[in-house]
Amino acid sequence: MFDLGALTAALATHGRVARVVIAGVEGSSPREVGASMLVFADGQSGTIGGGALEFEAAAKARAMLAGGGRAVERVALGPSLGQCCGGAVVLWTEVFGAVPEVVAGVVVRGAGEMPLAVKRVLAAARGQGVRPATALAAGWLVEPVAEVERQVWVWGAGHVGRALVSVLAPLPGIAVTWVDVGPERFPAVVPEGVTVVPASDPALVADHAPLGAEHLVLTYSHALDLELCHRLLNRGFMGLGLIGSATKWGRFRSRLKALGHSGEAVARIRCPIGDPGLGKHPQAIAIGVVAELLRAPKTAAREMRA
Repeated sequence: MFDLGALTAALATHGRVARVVIAGVEGSSPREVGASMLVFADGQSGTIGGGALEFEAAAKARAMLAGGGRAVERVALGPSLGQCCGGAVVLWTEVFGAVPEVVAGVVVRGAGEMPLAVKRVLAAARGQGVRPATALAAGWLVEPVAEVERQVWVWGAGHVGRALVSVLAPLPGIAVTWVDVGPERFPAVVPEGVTVVPASDPALVADHAPLGAEHLVLTYSHALDLELCHRLLNRGFMGLGLIGSATKWGRFRSRLKALGHSGEAVARIRCPIGDPGLGKHPQAIAIGVVAELLRAPKTAAREMRA
C-alpha cells in the first residue's frame, strides 16, 4: 500500500525522494507485493527485505535522485544476487518531488495513455469503494493508499510504554496514541506518526477515546490503572490489556465488580499481557504484547469460522 504520510514527511525533510516498490513476485521472495522503501540522499526508511536485494535497489534508487524518472526491473534473486530464495521480484523505482494524485483512495502511475484495465480499477474504487491490491496492470502500477486499520492507545510513557511504542510505531495500518500525565513523561524524540497526549488527568481523556480503539494500560500508578479500566469499561472498546501480575489482576477484578461492572464485562480485560516466558525486560514485554496484538485478528477469525 502507498503510505502517503511517510512520503509527505520524507519530502518535507529531504526535498526529493525515491520510492522502491515490490510490484511483482515470482516464487519465493523476502517480502510481499506492495512492500516498499523510501530512499534519500543520506539514508532510507522502510524495507523491501532481502539484504543484498535492498542494498542494490537502494544504491540504484539513490543514483536516480538527481535525474528523476522511473525504472522497472525484474531481479532474479539467485542468479543476480546470490540469494537462496530462488524466486524473482519486479522492482518499481520512482523519484518523487511532490505527493502524487490520489483517485478514490488509489494511486496509479505509468507511461502513455491509461490502459482500460486501470480505468476499470479506478471505476470500481469510485463507484463501489473497491480497494484494489497492489499490482502491475498493462505496465501501470496500481496501489491503494494505506489506511489506518487499528487504533492502539498506550497509557503510560514509562520504560514499558516507551518500548511498546517503539515496536508498534513502524507497523503498517496501526495508529498509535500515547497518553501520560505530562509532557516531561515522554522521550525527547517520539517515533514518527505517534500522537502524544499529555493530560493532567488521563482518566478524562479515556471518556472520549474512540469506541473502536484497543488500549494498553501500563501507567506508573495502580490507582490510575484502575480508574482507566473503570472509565474504559464504561466507555467501550475493541480491546483492553492491563499490565500486571495475577495478584494485581485478582484485586482489580474485585474492585471493578464493586464499581458496578459485571463479571462478563471485566473478563474482556486481558491481564497479564505479553508472554511471561520472554522475561520482564521492557523490550521483552513489548515484543510479547505486540505479538498478542498481531495475532488477535487471526484468532478472532478462526473462532468465528469455528
